[in-house]
Amino acid sequence: MRIGCFSSNSTDQSWCGSRTSDGDVVDIHAAGKKAGVEIPRRLSDLLETWNWKERASFAVDYAMENDVGRYDVDDLERHAPIGNPRKVVCVGLNYKEHAEEGENPIPDEPVLFSKFPTTVRGPDDDITWDPEYTKEVDYEAELVVVIGRRAKGVSADEARDYVAGVTVGNDVSARDLQHGDGQWVRGKSLDSFAPTGPELVTLDEIDDVHNLDIWTEIDGERLQDSTTANLIFDIDDLVSFCSQAFTLEPGDLLFTGTPPGVGVYRDPQVLLDDGMTVTVGVEGVGELTNTCRHT
Repeated sequence: MRIGCFSSNSTDQSWCGSRTSDGDVVDIHAAGKKAGVEIPRRLSDLLETWNWKERASFAVDYAMENDVGRYDVDDLERHAPIGNPRKVVCVGLNYKEHAEEGENPIPDEPVLFSKFPTTVRGPDDDITWDPEYTKEVDYEAELVVVIGRRAKGVSADEARDYVAGVTVGNDVSARDLQHGDGQWVRGKSLDSFAPTGPELVTLDEIDDVHNLDIWTEIDGERLQDSTTANLIFDIDDLVSFCSQAFTLEPGDLLFTGTPPGVGVYRDPQVLLDDGMTVTVGVEGVGELTNTCRHT
């Protein structure tokens, strides 16, 4: 199942919608209402609903059979699938070659940091910053895990039971702030520095989440090109590791790390600037294309 967050001219609120095999989008909130099944508007609220996937599937089937609540995706505005996560947890240095390009040691266990929820933006939104505040803005393509059930102290073997699905993320980073502070939160947490989407994709839609191409293109030039097979710590280990330290809640986002090729370590450097477009993609999951804007 592929579920995103959309809005249209005919509704004044955004709603969670499921992409169908023919490319249409079903408003599962509206379809569920007509079918007599309560489905929240927001995906984060849906994930807290018992049997959420079955409810959503029932709404999609009802919409297809009765031709209700269906839209052409080109007529809709796309938003971040999870626009209001409680937590945005990130993993640093989780690809060996990325750690090496920054002359960092290969970690023995996951390196965690956080981004504030106000960083989250949608798959078509602008990435914005004040050029007087930061002058070294960089890109990081990432596979993002979306938590589907409350998880505390879970093992790696049971971690998948707590995952709703995955999406695509760009861990935008102000390198001058990050490296100047000596810790990463401020440089990673400027507003708009976490574009995500376009949809949450459940794991049953993906052959092998640990064997997906992942890339970044700047103005059409591919600068990151790797595979999730190169993750040092896979998503099962990461969910388990995080859950030992703190409770993961439905809708929490877990950025799993970026491959090599980020701009700050290139020679010459390739840093983001006003007007540039950044496309981040993960095979079978989707792409984000965001435009950079100075404020």
